[in-house]
Amino acid sequence: MGRICRRSLLAIGAVLLLCGGAVAQDYPNRAVKIVVPFPAGGSNDIIARIVAQKLGERYGQPVVVENRGGAGGNIGAEAVANAEADGYTLLLTAPPPLTINAALYKTLSFDPPKAFAPVALIASVPIVLVVNNALGVRNVGELVALARAKPGTLNFGSSGIGSTNHLAGELLKTMAGIDIVHVPYRGAAPAMNDLIAGQVPFMFDNIPAVLPQVQGKVITAIAVAGAKRADALPGVPAIAETIAGFDASAWFGLVAPAKTPAPTLAKLRSEIKTILRTPDVQKRFGELGAEPGTVSGDAFGQFLAEETTKWSKIIQASGATVK
Repeated sequence: MGRICRRSLLAIGAVLLLCGGAVAQDYPNRAVKIVVPFPAGGSNDIIARIVAQKLGERYGQPVVVENRGGAGGNIGAEAVANAEADGYTLLLTAPPPLTINAALYKTLSFDPPKAFAPVALIASVPIVLVVNNALGVRNVGELVALARAKPGTLNFGSSGIGSTNHLAGELLKTMAGIDIVHVPYRGAAPAMNDLIAGQVPFMFDNIPAVLPQVQGKVITAIAVAGAKRADALPGVPAIAETIAGFDASAWFGLVAPAKTPAPTLAKLRSEIKTILRTPDVQKRFGELGAEPGTVSGDAFGQFLAEETTKWSKIIQASGATVK
C-alpha cells in the first residue's frame, strides 16, 4: 500500500511538472494587461508603455497598459492582487503600493509581500527638485532661505500623498528645518501643469517627466534628490551637496499576483531581462534619465523589503499618515 501511495504521489508530481511546463510554453496565448496604478502622463506610465511595446513584440500578443489611479496607487494594486494568478494581469508601479503605503495608510486591503510575486526591477530614476521660473530661486540654499523667511507659505506639489515625490519634500522639510506645505495631486501630470502655471512654486518629480520642460526652459531644475548628480542633468547639483546625507530616489518594478505559476514567472523574468538589455530600450531609458533595472526574482524581493524599511523610517519621521 505504501509503495502504491508513493508511486501515485510521484505520478501526480510528474503530471504537475508537465502541466507547469505546458503553461510556460503556452503563455501567453492572448493579450496581457499591465496595470499602472497612477494616471497617464507620469513617469510610471512612460516606462510602462516602453516595456509593454517591447514585451508585446517578443510575445507576439498585445500587451496593453491600463491606468487605474487612485488612493496612492492602492486601487490599481488591489485590482492586480485580486486578479487571477495566470500572468495575464501584471502591475508595473512606483514604490508606494509595494513599499510605502503599508506604513502610510491606517488600513490596507492587501499585504504587499504576500499579495505579489516579484518579477523584476524595471528602472531606477532620479528625483529632481524643480521650481516655477518666477519663483526667483536658483539653488537649494536660496529655496531654504526663502522658506525660512516665509514659514508656512510655500507650497510644494506632488503626484499624491505617500508618493516618493511627496516624501522627498517631507525629507527636505525635516532635514532643512523648514515649514513648507504639501499639496497632493491625482498624479504627476496635473501637478506639473499647476507648477508651470504658477499655482504651486516648486515640486519634486521624476526625471523622465520633468526633462522636456527643463530642457525647454519652461521650469527650472535646481537640484537632484539622489545622493549624486544625474547623467541627464550633469550641471544640476545634488541636494546632498548642500544638505549632507539627503537621498531620495524613485524606481519602477513589475510584479504579478501571488501564486502565479513558477514557469510563467520564469518566462516573464527572462523576457524582461532580455528587453532591458536591448540597445534601443537602454537608449530610450537614457534619454529619459532612467537606468534599466538589474535585479529580478528573489533579489528583487529582497530589494522591496529593504525599500520598505527605508521609506517606513521617512514616513515615521515626517508624521505623514492617511486614513
